[in-house]
Amino acid sequence: MIRKSIFLFVTLLFLVYTAGSQTKTDKRLTQKLQMLVNDFKGDVGIYVQNLRTGKVASINADTIFPTASMIKVPIMCGVFDKIEKKELSYHQNLTYRDSLLYAGEDILGSFKDGEKIQLSKVQMLSITTSDNTASLWLQKLAGSENINQWLSENGFEYTRLNSRTAGRQAYQKLYGWGQTTPKEMALLVKKIRDGQAVSPAASQRMYRNMVRIYWDAEALSEIPPYIQAASKQGAVNRSRSEVVLVNAPHGDYVFCIATKNQKDESWTSDNEGYQLIRNLSKLLWNYYEPKSTWKPAEGLKRYAD
Repeated sequence: MIRKSIFLFVTLLFLVYTAGSQTKTDKRLTQKLQMLVNDFKGDVGIYVQNLRTGKVASINADTIFPTASMIKVPIMCGVFDKIEKKELSYHQNLTYRDSLLYAGEDILGSFKDGEKIQLSKVQMLSITTSDNTASLWLQKLAGSENINQWLSENGFEYTRLNSRTAGRQAYQKLYGWGQTTPKEMALLVKKIRDGQAVSPAASQRMYRNMVRIYWDAEALSEIPPYIQAASKQGAVNRSRSEVVLVNAPHGDYVFCIATKNQKDESWTSDNEGYQLIRNLSKLLWNYYEPKSTWKPAEGLKRYAD
């Protein structure tokens, strides 16, 4: 009798544990996501989680996609890991050299050889304006292999730096600068929000940078400007992506969308990938905040980035 009681008790504990650990699927939202992507000409991955209820909706969330500039979030984590280890200092002065230039319209790339700038400002430019020269400089300072090691040690199986990284040439040909899955990138930003990336202090500093994004014409354009949202975008010819964590009135939610093999390679605001990102963000805002009457103002398009 005692053995039977112990067996039943252990079985009950197991059932309670497994029930609590299983991810809850939001079936209604999943159906809406599927309808949203049905006619998209390319491959799409989406991961959405309501951080208040834990419910998830996803499509191809564990599929690997190019990160493009979303890789700047893992690079940032690598930099802050170095700072926590006292191998770098957040406010240390750096000297810009012309050899660091990545051709484009970057702010840092307009510096003259020999000019000084604090690491904190280089990090700010990398995230807020997606400055490529700044990001590649930070990647060099943190070390590509160190960044990938940090990702591995923190449970990210597929998110990796590829470009300028030893042994990653084959992956670079497939995915470019970096690779990730929609689920992993969303959970990385959640980890930052929760104070679990590098350290609580580092996480707070990283999150503050991520809520000051200059490029706000896609997902952020469908969220009221008075609502805080941390985000990072990425784009290359056949891929568009964005990760966003919204501090919404009725509970935070996080989502990441990524595309690849897009037929539309245009760089205008009506690119099919950009439209899909905006439509997803609009869908989620209205889904989680059904009583909101906010919508983008007429004529806002002339101010879009």
